Amino acid sequence: MPSGSAPPPNFTPRLRRTLEVVYGVEGVVAARVWEMPGRVAVGVRGGNITSPVELIRRVELAVAPLREPGEAWDFGILGDGDD
Repeated sequence: MPSGSAPPPNFTPRLRRTLEVVYGVEGVVAARVWEMPGRVAVGVRGGNITSPVELIRRVELAVAPLREPGEAWDFGILGDGDD
């Protein structure tokens, strides 16, 4: 999450932690995370000098410890109006 902003109170602790980890990845300037039963989707946007492929790879590596067995995670790049 951008510094100084707090997530809405209905965020689960896991969703909150996932956002913290994703925003901790170098190059991430915006992020959204969707949590569904058995599935998590992560969308990110990077700065102008960040390669989308490299950014997704870094985000995937960063959140790997948060994954639960049998859970599907999807990753993508956010468009300009997606945050």
